[in-house]
Amino acid sequence: MPVVPVVAYTDPAWAVGPEGAVDAARADIERGVYGAEIEMRFGPYREGAFDVGGKEFLRFLEGADAVAVYRARITEEAVDVLKPTCRVVARQGVGVDNLDVELLAENGILAFNVPDYCVDEVSSHTAAMLLALERGLVVQDGLVKGGKWNIHGGGVPPRLADLAVGVVGFGRIGRASARKLQPFYGQVLAYDPYVHADLMRGYGVHWRPSLAALLADAHAVLLHAPLDDSTRNMLNRDSLRALAPGALLVNTARGALVEPEAVLERLRDGRLGGYAADVFTPEDPCEHPVNREILTFPNTLVSSHRAFLSDASEHSQRLRLAQEIRRVLVSGEPPLFGRLA
Repeated sequence: MPVVPVVAYTDPAWAVGPEGAVDAARADIERGVYGAEIEMRFGPYREGAFDVGGKEFLRFLEGADAVAVYRARITEEAVDVLKPTCRVVARQGVGVDNLDVELLAENGILAFNVPDYCVDEVSSHTAAMLLALERGLVVQDGLVKGGKWNIHGGGVPPRLADLAVGVVGFGRIGRASARKLQPFYGQVLAYDPYVHADLMRGYGVHWRPSLAALLADAHAVLLHAPLDDSTRNMLNRDSLRALAPGALLVNTARGALVEPEAVLERLRDGRLGGYAADVFTPEDPCEHPVNREILTFPNTLVSSHRAFLSDASEHSQRLRLAQEIRRVLVSGEPPLFGRLA
């Protein structure tokens, strides 16, 4: 009797039911792709969270033919457990900073992500956060609900048609954000060391040669860069010195692109006119003392790492992930989309 391959889903948030427990019946999309040819199992879950580290997590990975990770990290210890059987590791999302792609490749394990399933959602979420800051909606909402009617509460907004918005990272999502914000702002600027100025001009976007040049010229800055060693803490005490006074900063990419201590200092001295973030490190800003203090400022706006989320995007991501895993395990072919190694 042939052995049925196993896909280990380490921390699928969609598998947790309303009762707060993992419910295998919620994997209807995946089961429709895998049928009886592939078995699924879910990571250890307790006290309202998946266990994504330690001995129990490593035991869970043993014998897996494929692994689907969300926020769990692929470490050397994990690869040591996986390499005897695992053929592919898939990231349930866009970012790959929690995958050690080179290490996986060295051990003959394919890796892929789903790089474009939520371009519309993240760019829309980014624009919504930015415009809410620009118009003082957070402050106004609090004032009116608190019984304080004050037209000028939160300051007088600027006319956006006179200003420039800057995009750091001109990939899929950066380009979509630029397109959506062009009707609002007088200019859209962009900095990306891997994208030529000619391509930016094709999108009606003005190239800037450095991060410092973009920060100096933009009234609002959007972070859409990937997280790697070259971008970690790219917005720090030194780089933020170039920021135009009163500028706004929006991060819907990765929390570790930003040094929280630097953001707090710039909020305190007014150099930052507002800060919006969908992402933090650690994920819950209330678990970090500096991030927790950032939340106390009236000109901050946050959400719980859900910029990617919509009914359509979640369905697409799950479906495409399962289809590519099945391709590797059943057909023996590499992934068609998002292949990293």
